[in-house]
Amino acid sequence: MLHRPLLLPCLFLVLLTPTGCGGPPDAQTRELARFSVVYDRYVDPGATPTQRRGQMDVFKLALKRVNDLYVTPTDSKLLVDAAIKGVEEDKPKPASIAPDDLVEKALGNMLSTLDPHSNYLTPDQYKDLSSSTRGEFGGLGIEIAMENEEVKVVSPIDGTPAAKAGLKAGDIITHVEGEAIKGQTLSQVVRKLRGKPGSSVRISIRRESGSPFQVSIIRAIIVVKPVRWHLESNVGYLRLTTFNEHADEELKLAVKEIEKQAGASLKGYILDLRNNAGGLLDQAVRISDDFLNSGEVVAVRGRKSGEERYKARAGDVIAGRPLAVLINPGSASASEIVAGALQDHKRAVLLGTTSFGKGSVQTILPLEHGSALKLTTALYYTPSGRSIQSRGIEPDLVIAGDPAEVKREADLTKALPPSEIRGPRAVAQFSENICPAAQDPKDKLLGCAVALLEAGGLQQFIALRNAQAAAGQPTAQ
Repeated sequence: MLHRPLLLPCLFLVLLTPTGCGGPPDAQTRELARFSVVYDRYVDPGATPTQRRGQMDVFKLALKRVNDLYVTPTDSKLLVDAAIKGVEEDKPKPASIAPDDLVEKALGNMLSTLDPHSNYLTPDQYKDLSSSTRGEFGGLGIEIAMENEEVKVVSPIDGTPAAKAGLKAGDIITHVEGEAIKGQTLSQVVRKLRGKPGSSVRISIRRESGSPFQVSIIRAIIVVKPVRWHLESNVGYLRLTTFNEHADEELKLAVKEIEKQAGASLKGYILDLRNNAGGLLDQAVRISDDFLNSGEVVAVRGRKSGEERYKARAGDVIAGRPLAVLINPGSASASEIVAGALQDHKRAVLLGTTSFGKGSVQTILPLEHGSALKLTTALYYTPSGRSIQSRGIEPDLVIAGDPAEVKREADLTKALPPSEIRGPRAVAQFSENICPAAQDPKDKLLGCAVALLEAGGLQQFIALRNAQAAAGQPTAQ
């Protein structure tokens, strides 16, 4: 039986009680006293005593939780050094900073010294995060991805403000409210695009054909459908865009519709995890379980929390039919849990390129006054015992397109180090030019996945392609 997890990769909503303290308690107390001197020097005396005391309490609790729960041991002195630097780096005047702004600067810089995924969430950011996991928020209604340091529209959602404004797949967003966004992270851009329903945002678009243009769009409540599906020849195609609270439920509904439409002619399924940056751990476990009859799905190991293992139950929603999984460098975290579990159990053939390599688990730790910490508290391991941290999951069959610069976990500043244990290596590598056309002729990887299932499996597909190569077509590398 599956239990709702306490730890959720990428987007997490949990409340943990700290146990113990990182380093000697007197060291933490001494460092808190040192920060308190800096806090008193710069905090605005116009703030009420309750505001000043309340934000100092937020900092104290945050420091304690980092020391207690971070995935590796921490040093209170180094943490407070970073917090003080965050306050003083802009050379503020004494008695000039509002209490909440001061703590935001301190904790923001302190958390940034740990790893790329730990950070301080203001009350507004915490609300946005909660909305994302529910699959409902104020925004434009576009699925976006980072490509060559540019923000690309993957797909506008039907019926949303973005679709009504005429945005198209392939559009590049260059500016938001006149500010260039190249070089910003995807999460930073998402925060700029989302906002209160009824408010307006002005964005600049570069389109492949035509001149750049600006468009103002009125935000609305967006309900994210995590699963899109269609029949691709005699193959069921399942596109999973995020692991929100509805992902598993929507995937099962999609399978039922595919089975109803395709009937006995159905040759198998494709699960597309490309550019799926992750979501809730319990949804990753449930979706892995949908295709497995038994065995381990994932193990989560934390410094303080120990190890928790998640198991699959009997019952395969596609009744053992062949399954291909598509991954790329945008497949991260929860996507990698699913891909790793299905690969280790040899339940699916993975196609594409190596995934992002985010093998860490973040936990949301609510603080006082509506703020929170997003803190790396554990690493996860696939059923074979490998951590994909900073390595990613290599597909069974690499289908490579034009070389492009992509950033993975290992390229991020302060990324946690990789494990020594490597996963399976690719059986073969082909250029995407050998792929037959899919319904979308630009999606060559999808065409190869359909051809693989129609051929009867990985080895049959390789043999077929090599035979065709002997007749003058491109060969496997």
